[in-house]
Amino acid sequence: MISKPKSDDYAPYAAGYVNLVPDDADILQVLADNQASTYKLFHNLTEEQAMHAYAEGKWTLKEVLGHMIDTERVFSFRAFVFSREDISLPGFDQETYVLSTDFNSRTIQGLADEFKAVREATLFLYRSFSEEQLGRSGVASGALVKVAALLFLTAGHELYHLDIIKERYL
Repeated sequence: MISKPKSDDYAPYAAGYVNLVPDDADILQVLADNQASTYKLFHNLTEEQAMHAYAEGKWTLKEVLGHMIDTERVFSFRAFVFSREDISLPGFDQETYVLSTDFNSRTIQGLADEFKAVREATLFLYRSFSEEQLGRSGVASGALVKVAALLFLTAGHELYHLDIIKERYL
């Protein structure tokens, strides 16, 4: 089982994500379990529900899911690169990413299917890492991060947005 990362294994901003994952969690199982439940949550929304934003200027549920997909791709790419010992990558601006596409013109079922496929690819990648690769690190957005920590960031980011969806959208 992959141990929960220490606070110096990731940037301080990421603590909010990592702390959402239970200390004794099997992180690969958390990601697998959440794949099914997150897919079901979004796939079962109507188009009207998926276009809901809880306040003016906030993302629709389609945009939230699109952002979750983008971020998972970024985190898994970072883990891939760092596992191969490449050591520095730039950050990404989530607002630019969301504003540079039109998630709202897509169907929520199509976005849910894409999430499920991206998670499946993420799981194949994360399961392939050796103990040595999990211990490697690199720099992303100017901060050092270990490959193993990126697994927890992936799960924690999803949990963070699911909490917001439950509190403010549904």
